[in-house]
This record gives sequence, C-alpha cells and structure tokens, in this order.
Amino acid sequence: MRAAVLHEIGQEKLEVLDDVEAVGFGPGKVKLRIRATGLCHSDVSAMSGVLPQPAPFIPGHEGAGEVVDVGDGVTGLSAGDRVLVCWLPACGECPSCKRGQTQLCLAGFMNAGTPNFKRPGGDVFGFAGTGTFTEEVVVGAGCAVPIPDDVPFEIAALIGCGVTTGLGAAINTAQVEAGSSVAVIGCGGVGISTIQGARVRGAAQIVAVDPVASRREAALRFGATEAVAPGELADAKQRITGGEGFDYVFEVVGKSATARTAYETTRRGGTLCVVGAGAMDDTFQVNMFELFFDEKRILPSMYGGGDVLRSYERAIALWRAGRIDLESMITHRVRLDGINDALDQMRTGKALRTCIEL
Repeated sequence: MRAAVLHEIGQEKLEVLDDVEAVGFGPGKVKLRIRATGLCHSDVSAMSGVLPQPAPFIPGHEGAGEVVDVGDGVTGLSAGDRVLVCWLPACGECPSCKRGQTQLCLAGFMNAGTPNFKRPGGDVFGFAGTGTFTEEVVVGAGCAVPIPDDVPFEIAALIGCGVTTGLGAAINTAQVEAGSSVAVIGCGGVGISTIQGARVRGAAQIVAVDPVASRREAALRFGATEAVAPGELADAKQRITGGEGFDYVFEVVGKSATARTAYETTRRGGTLCVVGAGAMDDTFQVNMFELFFDEKRILPSMYGGGDVLRSYERAIALWRAGRIDLESMITHRVRLDGINDALDQMRTGKALRTCIEL
C-alpha cells in the first residue's frame, strides 16, 4: 500500500512509499479506502514539531473515502459506505461528552500513541490517530462518519477539519452578532471558513488580514468586505471602528505575536477568538490590569467549539443552500506523488486548500 511518511520530526519532505500496511483492524474498528484528503496546516505543524506527534508517522487527518470492512460490534456502517474522517471522535462517556462539549473529548487523542501502520522496518503512527495521506487506514468506528451521496469526497474531506473549525469558531464559539464588525487574522483554509461563518451570521464588516496578496484577494471572494496586509490593520481599525476596535477578532495563525495583535485590535468588551493551534512553549500574555479593565472575552475554539457531528450536518446544509462556497476553497489538486509540491504551496501561501486525490 502507498503512503506518504515522515521519518523524523523536523524533516520538511515526505517520502512516498509502497511498503506500508494498515494494521489494528478488529472489534470496534473500520478499514477505510481514502479517496481524497486535504492538506491542513496542522499537518505541517506536526511535521515541524509544533504539535506533539510520535514519529515516524503518516500525516493527514482531513480525509474522506469508502468503508472497506467493519469489525465485530460495529453498527451503522457497512462496506461501501461513503464517509468522512473525524479525527476527534467523541466517546460519549467522559465528563466532557456528558456535558455536551464533545469537542473536548480526549479519547481520540489517546489513539495518537498507538501505531496504526507498519513497514518492514517497524511501526508507523498516523497523525492524530488517523493518517490520511495513504490509500487505506484503520480507525475506530467513531472516526468514520457517513456522508450523503451528493457530497463529493473532496468537499467531505474539507468539512472533516478546516471548514468545521472555521465555521464553528464564528457560529458556535464567538456567536458573531448580525451587524457587527469582524477581523480575521490569517486567511488560509480555516481563516476563509471563519470569514464565511461570520458572513453567514450577518456581520456588517469583515476585514481579512494576511501577508499574502493572493489570500487577501481570495478572502474578498469569500465574503470579506476588506482585505489588508498586517501592517495596514491599525489603519483599518481606525477607519472602520473609529479606533475603538472590532467587535470580534479571530486569530487563525497560532502564534502569541498575532494573538497579542488580535487582543489589541479587539474593542473593550469585545471578543478575541483564538482558532490557530500553536506551540506549547509559545506564551500569550496579558497584564492583570488590562484583563480586568478592558473586559475583553478571550475564547479559544477547539475544532469549531461544538458537537462536530452537528457541525458537519450544518456545513453540508449551508453548502447545499449555496450559503457557503467550498468548491472554490480547493485551489490546487495533486496525486500522492505530488505531496511535497502541496507542502510547498501551503508554506508559501499559494494554496488555500490542496486536495490530494488517491
């Protein structure tokens, strides 16, 4: 079986190999044939070591495909079913799940420490317990979510992570109010989805902030009312809000420096929503006086900040109704052999989302 493998954390390129085997099939598990997978910035962060992940590993967590086989005890799934990959499945039994905060369930993270692939040289992990840069993968049944027949695999793959994360940040976590002002810092696939979520919620002004000109141009097509480079954000704040600051600011980069900028760009009493996944040693700081005096809400958003199954359904409904544009988010397509080209496209900002077709 072919798969793209990172041998050591810190390497920038993946090696496409044909001696990989998906392992771990048994009770409660399903084997999937991956048909399409998106390249998410979290994959690059895991490769660089920003996000913790044992190696060697197969990146990819934003995938969709077909069920090949189901293990004993699996209900609701059968061979041939079309599914998307949920990299953070809810166990339904932990305190977070019982409170309705299924996006905080840790059961899926436990899978990341168990190899689900092997090669002649030894075990290989799958990123976040999945690993979709491969032809086949074995995952827990909760990771395989059925999708309707009218949803293409590449669209389902995007909904599996980036779209759900961005839409949910605006709709679930921040709960953007109609007529409000919004700034989104970082306009890759998740940032563009955040912009679309703010538009769906009825924001009056949506300012997209990104250093890459092509991403700023794309943001305007997806609903931003203005797009500026980072150095122009202060001017936009002055012009649009009279210097007060935006009602909602979304940080979709995952760095303390941009989070601090986002905090300073949020009005007193406004909402800073942190969407980007950053490093454990990168510390965001506010002093105790401003924290009290400004009364700004700081809201992290994990995987869209809500029940992911409901979020998937909502994204499909909005897409069907033409309220969000998912097709145009896929700016590049490659086969598995072109995975390193896809990585370059993401690192340089050329791609919003690259679809790897398998």
